[in-house]
Parts: sequence; structure tokens; C-alpha cells
Amino acid sequence: MVDKIFGNIVGGRAALGLLLARLVFGVGIAFHGWSKIQNPFGWMGADAPVPAILQALAALSEFGGGVALILGLLTPLAMFGLACTMLTAITTVHLAQGHPFMGRGGPSFELPTLYLGFAILMIIAGPGRYSLDAILFGRERGR
Repeated sequence: MVDKIFGNIVGGRAALGLLLARLVFGVGIAFHGWSKIQNPFGWMGADAPVPAILQALAALSEFGGGVALILGLLTPLAMFGLACTMLTAITTVHLAQGHPFMGRGGPSFELPTLYLGFAILMIIAGPGRYSLDAILFGRERGR
């Protein structure tokens, strides 16, 4: 079962690239979720159309997912949560309100799409050799 979730761990030079990408993205998404995790059940405000529990899951997927990504811990699970959060943000907020992909100083869905793409990359490629997932669950491939 673990092999199905974590697969083989990427090694070699690609593992260094994955480490660098994980660190940069992990810090970025953790900071993105920092203010939300401060008030996880109400970060959208009193008139939010989203139930408090879903707000908390979004805050956890961003802040907790960023921390998990930095460590390379439970990467597929963390990135699945983040992918679901970004898909929800894109469809229920940005597309529903007619935001463009790239805005000129206004709202757009470019950033959540980039976050979604990176989350999918991490689900497919995994965190690489330099991760806790590799230590706990992995078999290395690609020396």
C-alpha cells in the first residue's frame, strides 16, 4: 500500500532540484496560509459563504501543507489537500467572479493555478531523496 502512495523516490541531480523547489514553494505556501491559520474557522469573515470547517481545512492545507512540503513529510497527502483547496478557490471564487487568468493589479487566478500545478507535480514526482518521506517510505530510483 505504501508503495502505491509514495512510489519510488527520485534520486540523483533531480533530487536536488526537487529539494530546492520544495523549500521555496513550501515557505511560500506556508506564509500564504499563515494569516489563515491564525483564525482557521473564520479567516473569511463573518459573512463567509464557506462553512467554518472548510475554512479550517483550507488554512491547514496551506500552512500545514507548506510545513509538510519543507520537510518532505507525507507529501502526497499534503499536496492532495492543497490541490483540492486550490481547485476550490479557482472554481468557486475566481472563475465564479469572472477573474482573468492574469490580472493587471486586480484579482486573478494565476497564483492558485501555479499552486495547483506544483501540488500535482509533487503528487506525481514525489519529494525526492532529500525528504522524510524517502527515509520513512522510499525506494530510490534514478541515481
